[in-house]
Amino acid sequence: MFVDFLITLVKILFIFGVTVGFFAPVLTWVERKQSAIMQDRIGANRADILGFTAFGLFHIIADALKMFTKEDFIPRGANKALHTLSPIVALIPALITFAVIPFGGVYTLFGKEVNLVISDLDVGLLFIFAVASIATYGYVIAGWSSNNNWSLLGSIRVAAQMISYEVTMGLTIIGILMVYGTMRLTEIGAIQEDFWRWGIFLQPVGFFLFFAASIAENKRIPFDAPEAESELVAGYFTEYSGLKFGMFFMAEFVEMVTIGAIVTLLFFGGWNLPFVTMDGILSMFDFLGETGANIIALLIHVGVFFAKVCFFIFFQMIVRWTLPRFRYDQIMKLGWKILLPLSLANILITGAVILALE
Repeated sequence: MFVDFLITLVKILFIFGVTVGFFAPVLTWVERKQSAIMQDRIGANRADILGFTAFGLFHIIADALKMFTKEDFIPRGANKALHTLSPIVALIPALITFAVIPFGGVYTLFGKEVNLVISDLDVGLLFIFAVASIATYGYVIAGWSSNNNWSLLGSIRVAAQMISYEVTMGLTIIGILMVYGTMRLTEIGAIQEDFWRWGIFLQPVGFFLFFAASIAENKRIPFDAPEAESELVAGYFTEYSGLKFGMFFMAEFVEMVTIGAIVTLLFFGGWNLPFVTMDGILSMFDFLGETGANIIALLIHVGVFFAKVCFFIFFQMIVRWTLPRFRYDQIMKLGWKILLPLSLANILITGAVILALE
């Protein structure tokens, strides 16, 4: 019992360390540096320690110090309790979703089977959508509690946009459920050990619909109308500063990691390498013994999984610094008149193909 608790604790600390300790701060640097490269600029390079700039990486430390020391301002007339609670409500769901996302398979270590997922739920896919939708309350509450008309308008846009695109996201996943016949994410990942059963081959339209809807859910360009600096100052978090402001940004970057992880798991084989099976890796390193070979397989699979996640984060950055912002009416039209009918058509075609092949 103690060993199981210790293994679970290690997995929780690993996920928390990777998302909050690594990806969230590093992505603040990647955002600025990648945009600078794309725009033929130098980018963040001023912060230094003893004259060393480390390609601008010290800006991560400078940003953290600034957030921790900056004044926590609450505007007059604001609801102080909800103003403080909203960034927490926005951030926590993005972290909780990783409880059911497997970042590797099942390995035998020292005679004990270790499953690289914190909680292997039968309804893991449903859990992600249920928990992720809670973040909407954080954004809506932030705008309403700030006693600012620009913030309120931004929060109304958040509510309308996230409700609109959650419908499409949910429907695109139906195709995955029909193909794989399960909502357990570990099973979906294991099925994709066969390269030709990767989701991108079985549900190509579903992938593009899901990826577009995911970016809209995260309110990133070209779907950043709820923040729209040229229209709403900063949208729902206009009246936030210091650590609370940082929590909203951290939530956005953690959601980018979540999107990359889900896309990797559902459509791009999860932790699996093309044409390389678990048995193949174990047989290649069988001279290290059972535990040694499993450790090598674990390291390979975890590395492959997060390499794929990094690629999709990079791709989200490319989209963010390439496309212009859509008008709000265009965002609604895209969601309800284009993506939603396509997602319904995808379900219909998937069902017809499954029936035809039976």
